[in-house]
Amino acid sequence: MKEIYLDHSATTRVDERVLQKMLPYFTEIYGNANSQHGYGREALKGVDWARDTIAELINCHPSEVYFTSGGTESDNWALKGIAGAYKEKGKHIIISAIEHAAMIASCKELEKQGFSVTLCPVHKDGIIDLEFLKNAIREDTILISCMLANNEVGTIEPIKEIVKIAKEKGILVHTDAVQAMSSLKVDVKDLGVDLMSFSSHKFNGPKGVGALFVKTGVKIDKLITGGHQERTRRGGTTNVPGVIGMAEALRLARLTMDEDNAHVKALRDHFVERVEKEIPYVRYNGSRDSRVVSNADFSFEYIEGESILFMLDLSGIAVSSGSACSSGSLDPSHVLLAIGVPIEIAHGSIRFSFGKENTMEETDYVVDKLKEIIAKLRAMSPLYAEKENKNV
Repeated sequence: MKEIYLDHSATTRVDERVLQKMLPYFTEIYGNANSQHGYGREALKGVDWARDTIAELINCHPSEVYFTSGGTESDNWALKGIAGAYKEKGKHIIISAIEHAAMIASCKELEKQGFSVTLCPVHKDGIIDLEFLKNAIREDTILISCMLANNEVGTIEPIKEIVKIAKEKGILVHTDAVQAMSSLKVDVKDLGVDLMSFSSHKFNGPKGVGALFVKTGVKIDKLITGGHQERTRRGGTTNVPGVIGMAEALRLARLTMDEDNAHVKALRDHFVERVEKEIPYVRYNGSRDSRVVSNADFSFEYIEGESILFMLDLSGIAVSSGSACSSGSLDPSHVLLAIGVPIEIAHGSIRFSFGKENTMEETDYVVDKLKEIIAKLRAMSPLYAEKENKNV
């Protein structure tokens, strides 16, 4: 049986070159980077290289890069850290309605502490409503957060325009760039943001490591207390192999990003064209123009997305029924509901996310299998039977 991986938005394979770069830091250069001896100093050299490399790639100073355990921690830290540091100035935060669960859950926690949170709606293509955003700003607004690229439907948000609106009012801006780093040459100075989260495993790096960019001059409270790591702002022993792997993965991704994007986009576009042409009653979710190249999110009417996912899995095809972080939930995707997908249709949604290792042959195979599966499931669906009977 063929095995085809189309869930690159959930995670990616560690590049062999990244693994080789990491290995010495497990067995040879294994000192604690905060230890004051030769072993520690050698490990610290690796950490400094990683920080310098990432800073150069995202166009910031190395002192503005803080290592974390991943995107979720970075999002939590950005939101809660800014809330704590600026609460005397105000207690109002604005986030988009399609943020990652890490942001949504953190906001709910802050609301219990007396903060006010406004969810800014998005248009049907998933792009934030800038007029609503302008009108939602208050005297006590301290932070606006909007993801650079959505994890479910792939929509790329107009961060520069958000920054322009925010700066006129002296408001800080955070962006979650976790889904963007694999295909966009993210430049924090170009974007103009004050804080940015990202995670290694989305661009062929190791899991369990990420970073938060914090612009010089921005105050932020600690999220994790303990030791004096990360210039006293985050306690915990530095994951030396992890940060080395993240830096190397990002460096390698940038080297071939243009050609990789062209290849992945060709696969995705071919897939979308065939699905829309050959499978009836489908809905393509998200923007057709402002979208990361890897993402294709479809809703298939009259059937459940989980059933499609399981049958594709039995055929050796790995996909997602939404965000991998929320895949255990039976609730419809808040992202799909936010862009106007009806609840009954949102339940029939599948996210296909392509990677540079996929081929056109695999893409055609997936469409062929998908057609078979949709036909089988609809043949068992009373809703589809009712629809067909009405058409007779």
